[in-house]
Amino acid sequence: MAIDYRRLLDWPVPEVRQTYSVRDSQLYALATGLGADPVDTRQLPFVYEQNPQALPMQAVVLGYPGFWMKDPATGVDWVRLVHAEQGLRLHRPLPVSGEVIGRTRVVGINDKGPGKGAIVYSQRTLHDAVSDELIATLDSSTFCRGDGGCGGSDAPPMRLAPTPERAPDAVCVLPTLPQQALLYRLCGDFNPLHADPQVARAAGFERPILHGLCTFAVAGHALLRTLCDYDPARLTQLQVRFSAPVYPGETLRTEIWREAESVAFRTLAVERNLVVLSHGRAQIDAR
Repeated sequence: MAIDYRRLLDWPVPEVRQTYSVRDSQLYALATGLGADPVDTRQLPFVYEQNPQALPMQAVVLGYPGFWMKDPATGVDWVRLVHAEQGLRLHRPLPVSGEVIGRTRVVGINDKGPGKGAIVYSQRTLHDAVSDELIATLDSSTFCRGDGGCGGSDAPPMRLAPTPERAPDAVCVLPTLPQQALLYRLCGDFNPLHADPQVARAAGFERPILHGLCTFAVAGHALLRTLCDYDPARLTQLQVRFSAPVYPGETLRTEIWREAESVAFRTLAVERNLVVLSHGRAQIDAR
């Protein structure tokens, strides 16, 4: 069953109401690499109950509607899809606990042609469940490698700028754990591509890969560490393109450029000297 452009564009992604706790926020922080340095007290608020805080990147796992593209009625060859791009905009600091509502919709489809795949653009807005105040807007692009020929030609909701060609102004190197994908699954993304070796091989990978959104969070951690002194309220916007998969256990090097209006960055897997996140842009608020 192939993608039907109009059917997928009108797909009724269910609204999600979610309550999350301080413990959930701590699990997210641990699953994305916080707490690796036992003497860095700046990381403690994200993993310890005294003066707890939430990472801004945690918004991507809240109000998440699940792996809805796996529904056979979508027509998507879900085994062959990959996360292509992700954007996050915080309209206010993310509370460390609370109740939120996630509203997700498909906003466009760009057909690359038969045999070339299609890109599905979706947007999720995250609201306070009591006041309905907008907390965050999340834009996502999914490359459906097995689903070209559906006819859509919609423009992407995000316009990502290229990486500067000059030497970076700062560099941050962070490790990942061999079991990091298994930890990150506990934050709500249960795609078997990140756990089951058979599924990973069927998708063309030698072994399970790290969630793109976990790599996204590691890059966000690098920015918080390098530019924000771990003040989560200062990181208000983050955009990336996923250029290559990361294997759990690899070391990630984030290169950072200070621009006039924003911060540019990219992330490489050190062991393979391979760019895994490109076209990165972030907004860092002044103190």
